[in-house]
Amino acid sequence: MAIQRRIVLDRYPVCKEYIMTRGKALTFPAEHFGKDLKDDTVYGAVIDMPMGPQLLTTMVCYINGAANLYFNLGGDYSGAAQRHPGVVQAARSFILNAGQYLEDAEKATQFDLPRGRTHFVYLLTKGGIYKLAYEPAGVPMGDKRRVLMAMYQRVMNELRNAQLKDQAAQKGSK
Repeated sequence: MAIQRRIVLDRYPVCKEYIMTRGKALTFPAEHFGKDLKDDTVYGAVIDMPMGPQLLTTMVCYINGAANLYFNLGGDYSGAAQRHPGVVQAARSFILNAGQYLEDAEKATQFDLPRGRTHFVYLLTKGGIYKLAYEPAGVPMGDKRRVLMAMYQRVMNELRNAQLKDQAAQKGSK
């Protein structure tokens, strides 16, 4: 079987389930988190992170501590917040601090997938969806986007730890 090389400007291949799940995450209503949210309060984030030439991971976090991963070719890791308090803590901290990045974001009306190594961070508010786009390697030291990246990487680390614990528990129950 021939290996197909991917050009940096090519779109990531995706399956129907991924597109539908990502779309639902981007349009998840604020009302699920109470009616007292202000228009500029960030209640959720959808982060598209290229992980390799064929792998695009989307992490979804909400103000209630929920955090899930979805993969472009299918599959997900969800529900960890129900079993692992570290996931809830990291996701809530990320969302509660994400509002400080709204001033640097652009209001989004289109929700295309990234190309190359660019990360897309969509911040969900009652007043609309805001987008930050950048290549992590191109963010200079001292830039406040490094703090944003560190916050969502912490959520990612907690999800990975939770996944390892779930796998160990599953092996132990056999």
